[in-house]
Amino acid sequence: MALPTYLQLVNEVLVRMREPTVSTVNENTVSALVGKFVNDTKRYIADSYDWDAFNTSVNITTTANNGGPYTITGSGLRFKVNNVINTTAYGELTPITRNELDLNMYGAANTQKAAPGNYVLTGVDTNGDTQVSFWPVPDNGYVMRFSLMVPEADLSSDTDVTKLAKEPIILGALARALIERGEDGGITSSDTYALFKQCLGDIIALELARAPEFDVWEEV
Repeated sequence: MALPTYLQLVNEVLVRMREPTVSTVNENTVSALVGKFVNDTKRYIADSYDWDAFNTSVNITTTANNGGPYTITGSGLRFKVNNVINTTAYGELTPITRNELDLNMYGAANTQKAAPGNYVLTGVDTNGDTQVSFWPVPDNGYVMRFSLMVPEADLSSDTDVTKLAKEPIILGALARALIERGEDGGITSSDTYALFKQCLGDIIALELARAPEFDVWEEV
């Protein structure tokens, strides 16, 4: 089954609003506004659950005598860390605070150098990706595998696709559109929002059945 495109999602909402469909998202003010609602809803859904579709990994190779920062390329700011594993000297790294890193790195008389056992997120680079530092300072080159949950970027081009289920996105965007436009004798915004919440819950339940370890639905 093909993934839904930005344009398809917008047209699905427009049809339910009894508005003409469009050939591009920014064809008119109504379709452009619906496009905003599609992205708003998609972000809401993405933040509601640890979707398997967002699982990814990023490898960082350290260099000797350099504790960081290193960039977690493609991570952005809205990611979650599942685990960090040193795949060279096998072992899982433990997160520490920035204060602990500073005390270890700058408060000790002799900076320790060894295979890192800890990491701390330490900032953002010019591309908007999160950076990380390691402790102890690496004494060699090590490959650190970051297992992450990285939500998709907003849809922008007509052909951009989402890996999320289309049904809750359509209903959530429709509810927002009906609130903006006001009631017009059709389905109410509150009824549509209730359908959206039920649909989202059903999709989460289906995914939870495949991965019961993620039995968390965060109301956002």
